Amino acid sequence: MILVTGGAGFIGANFVLNWFAQSQEPVINLDKLTYAGNLNNLASLQNDPRHTFVHGDINDSQKIADLLVKYQPRAIVHFAAESHVDRSIHGPADFISTNINGTFSLLEASRAYWQALSGQDKENFRFLHVSTDEVYGTLGDDNPPFSETTAYAPNSPYSASKAASDHLVRAYFHTYGLPVLTTNCSNNYGPYHFPEKLIPLIIANARAGKDLPVYGDGRQVRDWLYVTDHCAAIRRVLESGKIGETYNIGGWNEKTNMSVVHALCDLLDQLQPKTTGSYRDQIKHITDRPGHDRRYAIDARKIEKELDWKPKETFETGLRKTVEWYLANDAWTKQVQSGDYLKWVDLQYQSAQETKTQEPA
Repeated sequence: MILVTGGAGFIGANFVLNWFAQSQEPVINLDKLTYAGNLNNLASLQNDPRHTFVHGDINDSQKIADLLVKYQPRAIVHFAAESHVDRSIHGPADFISTNINGTFSLLEASRAYWQALSGQDKENFRFLHVSTDEVYGTLGDDNPPFSETTAYAPNSPYSASKAASDHLVRAYFHTYGLPVLTTNCSNNYGPYHFPEKLIPLIIANARAGKDLPVYGDGRQVRDWLYVTDHCAAIRRVLESGKIGETYNIGGWNEKTNMSVVHALCDLLDQLQPKTTGSYRDQIKHITDRPGHDRRYAIDARKIEKELDWKPKETFETGLRKTVEWYLANDAWTKQVQSGDYLKWVDLQYQSAQETKTQEPA
């Protein structure tokens, strides 16, 4: 079996669900269930004997050690992380605690467990660390995309904490020989995405008749990766990746934030049209966030060449699937939009709106 951390979050839950669509191998799913962790993401597995959910914190070294001894997993897939730049600006402490200290605790427990193994069990064990392209910093319009050899230059508390975790994972390979794999992915989107991130936020606000907030001029560029493509890539790295190596996972879909918002509005105009006008009428530019990286782009040629993986979804096909999922799953969206979520939205976007002095050109 495998142990997955953060398996009730957006990418982690999609990974677990897709794992069982491909395999009968059991999963131990460890999640702290913070605001973004949601057991409703895993409702279809409620009575599935292949799935064991454990409520716990990766900073709890004893719990992790006990789980490893009890279940003897052949691999750990580490998703658990605080992952929202805006939240890291308002409150970086949680990002340091989870992303750095938590990864350290997990590595220490994994090292002790792995060193106690023998034979094929020890040889076959893997620790797969899931990270982000944001550790590489920002790109200019004419810069080549991030490769696995791009120097780290994180610009937010979130990306700095993830960069630190990447360095710890690398150090545990080079110092202790722990058989690690690291993946750095571009912006994910798809089902079960918590509605603080751009795509689900725009869908939710559009349908509720609210403003569609766009930071600054909206010309920030991101590479977009459909979440099930990401899950397939992680499975491929776990299966055949070379120990100690990093693999960048991207969608080959560079889009400005404004073009993403326009595409969402146009899809909603088709699939759930308003009585009058277009959803584009709700777009409102707000003050840009501090230190906002201008462009991310992933060069995913290494994973394609070495592991024969490339994304199946185009941005257009993936975005349509995403909008259709949200239109069909109102109950899920309403459940996650708790009082705490609404307070956060008010704090983040209302304050930015109040301080904006002019519209961008």
